[in-house]
Amino acid sequence: MDSSADAGRSFTRALAARRTPPARTRRSSHARCLAPWPLPGVPPLLMPAAHALVQTVDDVEAAAASLTSEELWRRPGGAASVGFHLRHIVGVTDRLLTYARGETLTEDQRAWLAAEADPGTPPASVRTLLDEVRRAVAAALDQLRATDPDTLLEVRHVGRQKLESQVLGLLYHAADHAQRHAGQVVATAGIISGIRTGA
Repeated sequence: MDSSADAGRSFTRALAARRTPPARTRRSSHARCLAPWPLPGVPPLLMPAAHALVQTVDDVEAAAASLTSEELWRRPGGAASVGFHLRHIVGVTDRLLTYARGETLTEDQRAWLAAEADPGTPPASVRTLLDEVRRAVAAALDQLRATDPDTLLEVRHVGRQKLESQVLGLLYHAADHAQRHAGQVVATAGIISGIRTGA
């Protein structure tokens, strides 16, 4: 397992590898993350998926970094916890990438799926979960770079029912699914912060 420092450095290198936008278009570090500058090595057809994955990390870090361990696993109004969404981003991204490679899930991956909503004893911290998200996204970017564009329409099978998909669909679904749950992290963390401050 990578250390927290290694995970942070790995993701920082991925961000630094992006081409720097022209000076006249720079507004803020957040604006640079949103801008569609190519990431070196990513096939053009997969660039939108790569940007969505990078944005996922930016979004969840900004929203969740200040939460305590108790707040991380709180379920306001019965909603899923921020901790669940972070673990789910990691697990689903890994599982969809596995299917895109034409592989089946391992027992460890199935165990992760079963435990995504479990805080653990002691409960996992926000730092631990954000490191896991960074590692998952770094691995996803590596896989996007390694994907031969000629394979994008190849058939892949998903789950025990062997549902039919394609490499392209699975890679894009990994990215858009991560973004959907990042949005839920932002919304739930905002509710929790409002409860904390009495807003």
